[in-house]
Amino acid sequence: MSASEPFSKAEKHELLNSMSIDDKRSSGPVSPKATAPIFHSKHGKTSFSAYDAVKLDIPSHSGTPWGRKKGIYFAESCGAEDRGTRGSLLNTGREACMDRKDPNDECEEEPSTLVTVTAAESIQECKNKLKQIVEEYFLTGNISQATASLRDLASPTYDYYFVKKLISMALDRHDGEKENAAALLSSIHADVIDPQQMLKGYERLVESADSLSTSIPDALEILALFVARAIADGILPRSSLQNIVKSLPEGAKGHDVISLADKLYLSPPFHADIVERRWGRPTRTIDEHMKNKISALLNEYLENKDKIEACRCIRELNVPFFHHEIVERILILVMKNRKLESLLLTLLKEATDEGLITSSEVLKGFTRLAGAIDDLADIVHAREVFAHLVSTAIEDGYLTSPYTIILQCSKPDEDRTKDMVTEMDQISLFKQKVTAIIQEYFLSDDISEVIRSLEELSSPHLNAVFVKRVVTLAMDRKNREKEMASVLLSSLCGKVISSEDVAKSFVNMLETAEDTALDIPDAANELAFFLARTVVDAILVPVHLDEIKEQLKPDSLGTDVVNSARSLLAARHAGERILRCWGGGSGWVMDDVKEKIVRLLEEFEAVGDVTEACRCIREIDMSFFHHEVVKKALVMAMEKQNDNLLDLLHECSDQGLITVDQMTKGFKRVADSIDDLVLDIPNAKEKFMQYVQKAKSYGWFNQDWPM
Repeated sequence: MSASEPFSKAEKHELLNSMSIDDKRSSGPVSPKATAPIFHSKHGKTSFSAYDAVKLDIPSHSGTPWGRKKGIYFAESCGAEDRGTRGSLLNTGREACMDRKDPNDECEEEPSTLVTVTAAESIQECKNKLKQIVEEYFLTGNISQATASLRDLASPTYDYYFVKKLISMALDRHDGEKENAAALLSSIHADVIDPQQMLKGYERLVESADSLSTSIPDALEILALFVARAIADGILPRSSLQNIVKSLPEGAKGHDVISLADKLYLSPPFHADIVERRWGRPTRTIDEHMKNKISALLNEYLENKDKIEACRCIRELNVPFFHHEIVERILILVMKNRKLESLLLTLLKEATDEGLITSSEVLKGFTRLAGAIDDLADIVHAREVFAHLVSTAIEDGYLTSPYTIILQCSKPDEDRTKDMVTEMDQISLFKQKVTAIIQEYFLSDDISEVIRSLEELSSPHLNAVFVKRVVTLAMDRKNREKEMASVLLSSLCGKVISSEDVAKSFVNMLETAEDTALDIPDAANELAFFLARTVVDAILVPVHLDEIKEQLKPDSLGTDVVNSARSLLAARHAGERILRCWGGGSGWVMDDVKEKIVRLLEEFEAVGDVTEACRCIREIDMSFFHHEVVKKALVMAMEKQNDNLLDLLHECSDQGLITVDQMTKGFKRVADSIDDLVLDIPNAKEKFMQYVQKAKSYGWFNQDWPM
């Protein structure tokens, strides 16, 4: 980057227009005070306006020296001897006032000093100082010093320029400087630099992507990583990406920056950990070591209850930019053990009253914990307790900033029964266990293991929680996991979970769809596909969509999702399209799978080798799609008038190769299309009823088979 950043063409025009004066002075004096040259004497007193300063540009025709030119109406000092017009300053007892219209009103003393301070020079001076702070920070890595320098500069209007300058100077440096730049921005966010200024800085940075990419080959990727890091650190909300995109002109490379940040760095699982470790740990060593020190001083305080000693230890840490971690640790300790509330909150209030922990650090600590409240699954009534702590902090006066975190919870009731507490413990433990089960399923693709694990948990009343967890975990992953999630729900429905469980879980997910969309930009579309897929897989029926919609707010995003799902289902060939929206769970293309099923059935019909047919079905390795084998076998049996194909289904059922659920689903698919089959097979209905009776006698169906 150059030493001094040039002004844009618009800034130049603005400055020139504000300072221009007609040579003949027909337009009068310049009015903007910000750009007016200011004349000072050596005593620092201001004399006159920009209009008079222009006289300096008029050449003297009398040869009078500049210091005595009659266009300058300022005398540095006047002695006791007057030239006949005013008398001395001592005699009058007031400041000398020069008459600008008096041609003889000149000073015999030293020439006056001309100091021209224009708006351009003021801006450039500020930018130079900000650049100097950045360079010094890269040399020292001292966040405290950089923070103090920014406060001393006291130029909040240009804070966005500091953000832009810091990152742009880090682009072509080592990973250590990049990490330090990200760490500094995280530390001064909301404390030194206003969030709006921070956002503006990133906007300006992305806008300059075209020029930066010409000098730095990988500038777009690094800028994308800085944007992703800002979102991971809570500096920018993820929704700000759309606002930045709107400010960019069409065809700008800034669009590529936002796209890379969103898809490459923010979409993968565990993206926050990946982004935070992309450049390694910061050279200033504010990591686990500092967190361990904070934990140690809090543990020591809990033992000796000495507030003065605890405050001294906080002061000795000398990391004021990291005090939000202390706030967060105190809150978590209180939430885990309510008996410590009075003791720990007393320390927090003492530290804030002394000014040891600033109000901005307190706010940052509360805000960061609120963002991670859903991850505190091991804390009973985490939301309720946190809401209580927020209320207490506001009442005690150390949380003074407007606090706008919305928690859908009520103030904790001290008289809660032990049964309710036990139930919450069970829910928290259940969430932890099913999360592990689902993550293992995404790796192994073993549905039978999921069924076995859920049966071992023996918590059918929490099945809706399981369904919600399956969908939410899959939404932030690739299409493979989304397809696997849909397949899992289809396999479990009727066997482990009910349609009511699935409907209830979707109500819960759609009620919070707005919050989900902040983390997953395409959440609305993904939820619509998941909801439509449940209808195609016969988990839900269309009437369930009406029931779900009735429980949602009319103008909410959840209602829009239900409407989108209806539109998907109303389209031509909706079933096939929705089944293919994420591809096959094991990578097969659906048409190829269907063709393989037809070939193995034809081979069995010709040869009659049950063992070979079962082996082929097993090799397809798509247990969630076995209902297609049942459907094709029944249709082929009716077409060829060969009931031996039912022997294959009988063998598959006896071996457990085709489950009761898949068998039932296959028969239902044939029943739904029986009217179309009659057009080609006149006795289709009679044959199908015979097959149904045989299937019932073999126990192939669920108990709820309607026919």
